Amino acid sequence: MRDIMINSIKWSISIAVITFVLAAIFSIASNGILHGVAWGTGLIVVLIIVFIGIFFDMIGIAATAADEVPFHAMASKKVYGAKHSINIVRNADRFASFCNDVIGDVSGIISGTATTIVIIQLTVNLKLGQSSYIDYMINVTLTSFIAALTVGGKAFGKSFAIRYSRDIIFQVGKVLQFLEEKFHIAIIKDKKSKKKSTINRRK
Repeated sequence: MRDIMINSIKWSISIAVITFVLAAIFSIASNGILHGVAWGTGLIVVLIIVFIGIFFDMIGIAATAADEVPFHAMASKKVYGAKHSINIVRNADRFASFCNDVIGDVSGIISGTATTIVIIQLTVNLKLGQSSYIDYMINVTLTSFIAALTVGGKAFGKSFAIRYSRDIIFQVGKVLQFLEEKFHIAIIKDKKSKKKSTINRRK
C-alpha cells in the first residue's frame, strides 16, 4: 500500500512537471505562430491544435481498451512493434494519463487561448469595436464551434478507439519501436522487466 502511494505521488509530480513544460512549449509556439499572421492562418493553427488533442485522446482510450493477448502471438513471431504494443497495454494507466490528461487537456487549454487571439485578429481586421454586436456574435460563434469540434471529435475518437483499439495500439507500437531503434528514445519500459531486475537486485 505504501509503495503504491509513493509511486502514485512520484508519477503525479512527474506528470505535473511534464504538463508544465509541454504547456509552456505549446503556448510559446502557438503564440509565436499566431503573432502577426492573418486570422485565417490562425484559425488553421487552432484546428491543428484541436486535432492533436483529439488524436492523442483517441490513442489513450485505445490503450485502455486494447487486449494484451493478441500481441503476444505477434511478439512470438517477432512482428515489428508487437513487443512495444504489449508494453503500452501493460502501462495503459500511465500511457492514457499522458495522452488524455497531458496532451489532450493541454491542447484544449491552448486551443482556447489561441481562439481568443484569432477572434481579436478577426475583429481588428474587420475594424469592429470590442463592444459591437458583430464582435459579440463572432466571439460566441467561433468559441462554440471550437468547443463543439473538440467534444464531437473526442466522442468520435473514443468510439473509433474502442472498436479499433488493437490496430491503433499496434501502429503506435511500431512508432515507439522506431523511435527506440533509430533515436534510442524509450518511451515506455516493460513493467515485468522492471520487477525482475528489482528482484534480482534484492537477491
